[in-house]
Parts: sequence; C-alpha cells; structure tokens
Amino acid sequence: MHSQILLHSVIAPLFLILLSAVGDTWLQAVSQVGGVCKLSSESSSRRCRTPDGKICSGRGTCDCGICICDAKGPGKFLGPRCECHDWVCGTYNGKTCNDRGFCDCGMCECDDGWFGDVCQFQEECNLPRKKSKELCKNQQGVVCSNRGTCHCGSCMCKNEHIRGLVLVTGRFCECDDSECLDEDTGEVCGGHGQCYCGNCYCAAGWHGDKCEFQCDISPWESKRRCTSPDGKICSNRGTCVCGECTCYDVDPSGDWGDIHGDTCECDERICHATYDRYTDDFCSGHGQCNCGRCDCKEGWVGKKCEHPSSCSMTLDSSLRKCRGTSNLPCFGRGQCLCGQCTCHPPGDSRVHGKNCECDDRQCEDISGQVCSGHGYCSCGRCICEVGWFGKQCQFKRSCDMSETQSKEMCETSDGVVCSGKGSCHCGQCICSPQDWWVSGEYCECDDRECDKHDGLVCTGNGFCNCGTCECWDGWTGNACEIWVGTDY
Repeated sequence: MHSQILLHSVIAPLFLILLSAVGDTWLQAVSQVGGVCKLSSESSSRRCRTPDGKICSGRGTCDCGICICDAKGPGKFLGPRCECHDWVCGTYNGKTCNDRGFCDCGMCECDDGWFGDVCQFQEECNLPRKKSKELCKNQQGVVCSNRGTCHCGSCMCKNEHIRGLVLVTGRFCECDDSECLDEDTGEVCGGHGQCYCGNCYCAAGWHGDKCEFQCDISPWESKRRCTSPDGKICSNRGTCVCGECTCYDVDPSGDWGDIHGDTCECDERICHATYDRYTDDFCSGHGQCNCGRCDCKEGWVGKKCEHPSSCSMTLDSSLRKCRGTSNLPCFGRGQCLCGQCTCHPPGDSRVHGKNCECDDRQCEDISGQVCSGHGYCSCGRCICEVGWFGKQCQFKRSCDMSETQSKEMCETSDGVVCSGKGSCHCGQCICSPQDWWVSGEYCECDDRECDKHDGLVCTGNGFCNCGTCECWDGWTGNACEIWVGTDY
C-alpha cells in the first residue's frame, strides 16, 4: 500500500509536467513558422503567466508563449511555467528535509548548523562518540552497514554514482540502489519507474523487477482478476502483477507453508499443528490438506485431525485439559492427545511441564548464554545472583559512575532519557515493565511489531529484538515459523 502511495505521489505530478511540456511544445510549433513568432506580445505573455500574475514564476523569460527557465544549479525541478515542484524533496525519518530546512524547487535548503541532501547532518556534534556510534548501527549491529561513516548519530554513505543514481542510500546505508539498474541498458528501472532502497516502483502499465515488462490490460482489469472471493487483492497473501497473483513464498526451500491458488486463497499453513511446525506433516499426519482445510482419515477428528475417535474424552474436554492457563493447547509447545501433552521438540529438556508451560529457552540470549551468566533458569524465568537484576540478570546493582555520567549515556540524540519509556541505571536503560513491548538499548523499540504465527510472538521459536524476531537454532522466517534443522 505504501509503495502504491509513493508511486502515485511521484508519477502523477510527473505525468502532468510531461503533458504540459508536450502541449506547450506543440503550441510553439504552431505559433512559430520559419522561426518567426506568430503570437502577439499579449498572447505570448498570457501563456507564460502563472495564476499569481508572474511571468514564468519570476524564474525565466517568455519566448513565444514558452518559458525558458533560469537553471541556477543542478537538482532543481521546475514545471512548464518555471514553477517549483517541492514534492520531489527527500525525506529523513519521514520528514521532508528532516524538518531542519525547507524545500526549494526540489532541493533542501538547510537551516544554519545542518547540512546534507535532506539536512540530516549536524555541523557541531554534542553527542558522546559511543552514543553516536550506537545510533548509526543497523539491526545487525553494524555501523552504517560498512558502507559509510558515522557523523553525530547519522550515517554518511559512500558517495558513488552511476547515471545520476546514488548507489548507497538509507538511514544506515543499508540500501544498494545498483539493484535497480537494468543489466542490458544500464537504465534505472528500465526508464519506467523509480528506485527506492534497491527496489523499483514501476509506472502504471509496467511491471517486473526492473520495470521491463509492459502490461496489456488496464489497472482496473488487473485488480479485478486478482481479487479473491472475500474481496481482498490476492487474499492479502501475494502481489498482483498484470492480473496475476504472485503468492508470497513463506518458505524459500519449498518444504513448508505452501500458499497457492489463482488469488492465493489457499494457505496450507492452516493445516499444520501449532506444536508440529518443524515437520512436513499436514493435519497431524492423519488427514489430507485441501486448500487450507483438513479432510481427516477414519478414526480421527478435529480441525487438524488431532483427536482420536477412540479417546474417551471429547475433543473440547481434551483441549481444555491441555490448555491449563494458556489459550493454546500445551502452550503451543507440544502435542495434545486425549488430554495429555507431549512437549516438543522431543528430547529438548528446556521445554517441560504438565502443559509444556515451562520454556527455559526464554532465559537465553541470542548467543545461548543463560541469565547472562549471573543466575539460573526456573520455568522460563531467571533467578538472579546477589548483586544482579533484570529479566536476564543483565544489570548490576552497584554503580561506580556519577548520576550525570549515567544520564549522559542513557540520553538519545534528542536529549530524552531512555526515550521517555524507562529509567536509567548506571548508564543503562531499564525499560518500563508495565509496557512489555518496550525494549532496546534506549527503550526505543516496540516489540509489538514482531511477527506472530498461530498467535505466538516469533512463533515461540525465538525472541523479539527491537521489532525483529531473532530465531533460535534450527528456525528461520520472519516469525521464526520455518524449521530448517534436522528432523526429529
């Protein structure tokens, strides 16, 4: 949706400019015969006059009804009446010219003390070097993605150009815009689109990774063909290209989570049991998956064929006994069979309990260290040694720095301590425990942005790190929903 808005906001004005330019060129051809202008001075001026009464917006001269604009510098964007088009100015953190300047005909004129294409750099830096470096790290912890230098908490990307295209872009220099160049012609997006962070956003009627293919049906017909029975484009599980749905490939290996159908209406993931995400068995191994619906074999019942007919308990009674205090059978970590939970993965003693309610993996960080080495794990919770505290025993109670020094290390670039969402202790931010989703070194992250599957954050196979799932060994996917380890 955002890409469509971006595309329309850029393409529509461009179309109007081109249409006006074509019209004016045609008028000039009619008005001039043999190089002599056939228009009266009044008619010529009227065609060059803008609604505010200025000739060529005060930025050019009128030649037989056509504006010849004064080009004072590269990068300026002017219309057929030499009017400014500020919509092409760049943004930083979603703000035009970073709110540290104004847009002048497509170029940012920065306030005093600021510089850069979008006024993103501050000339005098008051940030400590450590804090500046931290603000320049991408999600993987790499400063400016190793493609630039850090200046006062902002990345200055390597200044490389091809055909006027800046190759390295993005807040953390994470974008490689050379991906937008057509290998055969060298044109940016085949000349039929715009490049944004290494991806081409094509003009209407064009599609393909480099906007190299032209569509022979109208956008309205394309949308109609891609609309699923529930009224959604490609069932919200794919993208519509020239009237055909390209369904999301949730598993590049092709072994799991098949989404298919003319409008991506079939989602085989629904046929997988919550506990059994790391196998290829659909319908608990007791049925056939047909477009996301399980058809059970004789002797088995349930939405995922998980309940044997021979069980003396009803399906609802069995599930209720397996849920315990959770809203998922066996806390989403095991198989419920006739009211009894078998925790998964088999042989992993970290997942245990009558209802698989204990997951000691929650005590580990991404490197596998338990409770930061300063405590032990009890049913998924860290019990800290004397002198340490925190969810993973990562904070030391004693502190050998002054309050001023501590506060300085907890401040963000705008001078707010812990983003206003936590308290500062010995130079480290302790995020508000009432708001479970707040995390990050400066409490700047919202873990509600982490992907879920089957109602579980990171599918219970990893932990949320600043809005992104960090998966445990053997798991991958945006929500850690894909098992790539060895079969059990």
